[in-house]
Amino acid sequence: MFKRITALTSVLFVASCTMTSTEVNTTQAPEKNYNFVLDDAADPHAMVENGTVYIYPTHGQWKRQFYAFSSTNLVDWQKHGPILDFDDIKWLPDNKRPWAPGTIKRNGKYYFYYSAGPMPSNIGVAVSDSPVGPFKDSGVALVKDQNQHKDPAKRNGPRFEAIDAMPYKDPQSGKYYLYAGGSAGSTLRVFELNDDMISIKQEIKVDTPEKFTEGAFIHYHNGMYHFTYSHGRFNKANYSIYYSTSQSPTGPWTFRGNLMKSDEHFKGPGHHSIIRSEKTGKWYMVYHRWENVEGEGPYRNPDNRRKTAIEEMFYDDNGFIKPINMTAQGVGKVSF
Repeated sequence: MFKRITALTSVLFVASCTMTSTEVNTTQAPEKNYNFVLDDAADPHAMVENGTVYIYPTHGQWKRQFYAFSSTNLVDWQKHGPILDFDDIKWLPDNKRPWAPGTIKRNGKYYFYYSAGPMPSNIGVAVSDSPVGPFKDSGVALVKDQNQHKDPAKRNGPRFEAIDAMPYKDPQSGKYYLYAGGSAGSTLRVFELNDDMISIKQEIKVDTPEKFTEGAFIHYHNGMYHFTYSHGRFNKANYSIYYSTSQSPTGPWTFRGNLMKSDEHFKGPGHHSIIRSEKTGKWYMVYHRWENVEGEGPYRNPDNRRKTAIEEMFYDDNGFIKPINMTAQGVGKVSF
């Protein structure tokens, strides 16, 4: 199993920003469809539009650029970008790196919420007319760290790290929310966005659900809000996906347990998103994992970075998500 990047297929010039698209092919034995789908791609936020799946990951995280990947079948992927370059964002210090973005569409515009770490971390937002950019930054931080002083006596509240932004439109109310937080403090915060999508209308006070560390994701199905998230340390075997539910997009949460965890073949599944095929009605979890590693971690190898994989997701007779096993086969070609 291997990946190869083919020659440059297109160059788009928009204003002064150069965009490139590159086809990412997966060589497969005819009787198998392999996971992983993207290499060096962690924290994948997936979005479906007009039959195309877009994934926005942490990619080449020690550089200062974001890229997008698109596919119409979950097997053949095209790389786009850079869609946002931190060197073009003047308010960001030079030591900040691009992590864990999330994207949403509203009124014909695409809003790209991104993390800039390490601490003190910030969440910013950039806007584009296209799901593959280029995105133009709003010019200011949207959300900032709180109470990260090393001396606990000098903190005036729970620690909060401004990372892992997840935008969400509530299908019941039509309101737009931003879910964020984790890691240093493992605190969840939820904000209602203004109509401009680049500013905060209000913060909604929420409880942090059991086992929450980072990587929030929420979706609505069968009259229930399904809130899924990562638990543990990102580069260790205890990194895993847990699950709570609610009758509201802001809780209170009912803990439902573990959905995905390390096994003998793959380690540290986490920071995921969930998508649905309109053609088939099937659901899929898009997540990252470590491959070709052993033990409990930490896993650190510049030649073996986290990889994005995809598994089909099922609900039980009571409407709850069933635990998911990681596979080497993946889901094969799927139409959206």
